[in-house]
Amino acid sequence: MRQYAGRTAVITGAGSGIGRALALELAGRGAVLALSDVDEAAAGRTAAQCRAAGATARAWRVDVTDRDAVFAHAQDVVDAFGPVHLVVNNAGVALHGLVRELQHDDLRWLMEIDFWGVVHGSQAFLPHLVSSGDGQLANVSSVFGLIAVPRQAAYNAAKFAVRGFTEALQQEVRLEGLPVAVSCIHPGGIRTAIARSARVTPSTDRAELERAFAGLARTSPEHAARTIVRGLERDRARILVGPDAWVLAALPRLLGARYAALTTAAARRTQSPEPAARLAEP
Repeated sequence: MRQYAGRTAVITGAGSGIGRALALELAGRGAVLALSDVDEAAAGRTAAQCRAAGATARAWRVDVTDRDAVFAHAQDVVDAFGPVHLVVNNAGVALHGLVRELQHDDLRWLMEIDFWGVVHGSQAFLPHLVSSGDGQLANVSSVFGLIAVPRQAAYNAAKFAVRGFTEALQQEVRLEGLPVAVSCIHPGGIRTAIARSARVTPSTDRAELERAFAGLARTSPEHAARTIVRGLERDRARILVGPDAWVLAALPRLLGARYAALTTAAARRTQSPEPAARLAEP
C-alpha cells in the first residue's frame, strides 16, 4: 500500500470542494502539496490550511484550459519540489439544461475545463511521473461518466470523455511498462458548491436545481477525500465515491441500455412542466 509522506502531490481545482478536502487529507499524511486553482486566493487559503496542519504546501494560479500554462506549471512544480509522485486532475464545472437550449459558448466552456483540463494535466505531468519511477495519475470523472441523465448532456459528454481518455491511458501505460498507476475517480453526489456555481439554460429553475442537488448530495467532501485516498493507496483503476456512485454504477451492468428508463422516470418526477408547456405553445 502506498504512503504519501514526503511525496509531492499536485491537485488542480484545490480552492474548494473535493480538491480542498483532498489536499487536507494528504496534508495529514505528510505529503508535499502543489495546489492550483483559477482562483488564486482560494488556492492560497487551502495551502495555508495545509501548512497549519504541518505540511509543506504552495499555491499557484493555473487556468487548466490554457495548455501552455499547465505545462509551465508542471515545470514550476518540479523546480520547486523535485520529483512529482501524484497528480489529481480535479478542476471541474457544471452546465445544466436541455440540449435544445445549450449555447455553444457554454458547452465549449465546460468541455475546455472538464475534459481538456484533464488532457492538459495528464500530458504535462506524465513525463514527470514516469521520471519519478513510481508515479500516480488520477483523473476526476463522475458517476455521470458512467450513466447519462436528462439535462446533463454537456456534463455527461465531458465526464464520459474523461473516463474514456483515462481508461485508454491505463492500458497504454501497462502496454509500455511505464511506472505510473492511473486511476479514474467517479464521485456521486458530494456536498460542494458545484450546483450553485453551475451555468444553466433558460428553462432551468436554479433554486429548484440547488434544492434537488442538496437532497441528493449525501457525501461530504471530507469523506470523499478519504475514499479517494484509500483507493489511490491501493492503485485502484476505478474509484467510486459515495454509496450512490456504487448503486448508479451497477445500473448499466445489470440493465444495459434499459437503465435509461429509470433515469428518465426519475427526471420526470422532479421536472417542472413549464418546458413541455412552452413546446406546445403555437
